[in-house]
Amino acid sequence: MERLDRLEAVQSMLLEIGELSTTCSDIVDFIGAVHRALGRIMYAANFYVALCDREDGTIWFPYFVDEADDEVPILNQRVPLASPEKSPTAWVVVNKRRLMITAEEFVRAGAQWGHGSAAEHWMGAPLLDRHQQALGAIVIQSYTKGVTYSEEDQALFSQIANHVSNALQGLQSVDRLERAVQERTAALAHEVAERSRAEQVQHALYQIADLSAQALDAERLSASLHAIIGELMVAKNFLIGLYHPDTQEISIPYFVDEKDAEAPVKRFPFGKAMCSYVLSSKQAQLHDATSFRHLVANGLVKEPLGNFDIASWMGAPMLVHEQPYGVLIVQSYDPSTLYTKADLDLLAFMASHVAVAIARMQADRKIRKTKEALEAQNAALEEALHKLQLAQSELVRQEKLASLGGLVAGVAHEINTPLGICVTATSHLVQELKLTREELAAGEMTEDSLNSFLDIVDQSLRIMTTNTQRAASLVRSFKQVAVDQSSDDIRNFNLCTYLNEVLLSLQPKLKGRPVKVSVDCPKDLVLVSFPGAVSQIVTNMVVNSLVHGFERDQAGKIDIRVKEEGGEVVFDYADDGAGMDREALAKLFDPFFTTKRGSGGSGLGAHILYNLVTGALGGTVRVESEPGKGLRYHLTFPRSRKK
Repeated sequence: MERLDRLEAVQSMLLEIGELSTTCSDIVDFIGAVHRALGRIMYAANFYVALCDREDGTIWFPYFVDEADDEVPILNQRVPLASPEKSPTAWVVVNKRRLMITAEEFVRAGAQWGHGSAAEHWMGAPLLDRHQQALGAIVIQSYTKGVTYSEEDQALFSQIANHVSNALQGLQSVDRLERAVQERTAALAHEVAERSRAEQVQHALYQIADLSAQALDAERLSASLHAIIGELMVAKNFLIGLYHPDTQEISIPYFVDEKDAEAPVKRFPFGKAMCSYVLSSKQAQLHDATSFRHLVANGLVKEPLGNFDIASWMGAPMLVHEQPYGVLIVQSYDPSTLYTKADLDLLAFMASHVAVAIARMQADRKIRKTKEALEAQNAALEEALHKLQLAQSELVRQEKLASLGGLVAGVAHEINTPLGICVTATSHLVQELKLTREELAAGEMTEDSLNSFLDIVDQSLRIMTTNTQRAASLVRSFKQVAVDQSSDDIRNFNLCTYLNEVLLSLQPKLKGRPVKVSVDCPKDLVLVSFPGAVSQIVTNMVVNSLVHGFERDQAGKIDIRVKEEGGEVVFDYADDGAGMDREALAKLFDPFFTTKRGSGGSGLGAHILYNLVTGALGGTVRVESEPGKGLRYHLTFPRSRKK
């Protein structure tokens, strides 16, 4: 009956351990409850649990109850795991087996076996996880003679150790989870605080950038900066010093101090006071009254200014690419307000951005002044340019009229020849007719004289017909070219036919010159464009070649080749004249540039050519030349200019 009661007590304990593992959240509370339950089924006045960490080789005691030893291990203090030969607890953990030690065995082992009092009976069982790795050990012992543990107690203790191991695994997992949650919560709180701080700093930087974009006077700007920095740290005492490199001085445009109503000096030479020391070092400085006096005593700070009764002092240089713009200073007279390294870093960070803002404002002021000066200069230049453009337009118009006038003179001279021949032939024919009539009236007309008269009439009519046709052709081509040159209208025209008409109108200039002009152009190429622009371009090309490329009696040739490629007209013009060097070629299209100044060259021919190709024809022009190798134009323009 006694055994049955004990088995029921054991079963009740095991159920209690299982229930405790689900309800307890603290390992110490759980082990204490196990200790109390264990005491109901066996002697357990001396009881402890040791847990180990296999990774770092340490052991600690979350629960320890001993009635004999006053010096017990400090709870939860990690200590290195002893060797199994010197500690029975370590032996159980390392060997992962149950261990029983009697009083005799303790006596035989002597001082090398453990550090506590020798027990009458010592029993330890390993705590193993599901992978049979040691979590620690559970130990029960007796110091009372006659109170020992039977084999049944040992088996029961091992069984209880298994249940405690299972429960401890769950509790350790919960404990680890809680610690992780706590650590994560702390990290999140720190992150939130840092983010809030970062948002404050970002807002401050935005305000500083906004200030630099406003045209504020120095006092309002400085007060705004003080308010912005005051939101980030305690800044009851605040100073802004500006560096003036032109005079090697430091000015104090803004000064707020609890003990001094005004700054000791408004402007002083660079080298005096803490402002100069901070700017010279180019590093932020954090000092208290002792370190401040040390700087003065060692001569690092010359002629200090202001109140020395400080509790904490910070100064940060305002630098942009190592160029000093000034210094920010914050100080405290209150011992409860002491600045830290984090405050110093923040002040230095803000000082760098304030320096950028000041540099930007100074640059903006310079830009505004420069802009005003440039606007005045631009107005004068625009007026001069307008006058120059009017003069240039007038010169271009005169050049085009001169070109047309030269064409008129040349064509008129050319027409004179066939018309003169016609007049001579007509006079001769009238004279012959008069003589024939006289012979006929006198009855002296013979067959030979009649045939002679008819031959003269036939020859004269042929001469008159040939020359009148030649004159009519000249007039027709001249009329078309002249109309086209003075008109800006778009029309359809055959390019090959039109080129021949233009070249025919240029015959007076080519006459007497040993220069041959050849044209290779598709017979059916019809353009919808500005014929006047084409005639002016060809005229300027040919005239420029005759004036600049060939000497008066120099033989040469001009080749004009035209083809169509995908709706584009490719127009190549080349002469084998004198050519141009690189320097002259670079200026070819510049207005008023000529290599024949004073010899009939106006310097506008190539300029007009370029404007017509790129403007009226909507194309491009490229020119190539070398001294002694002639000049080549490469024109590309659309076949149709209708929009």
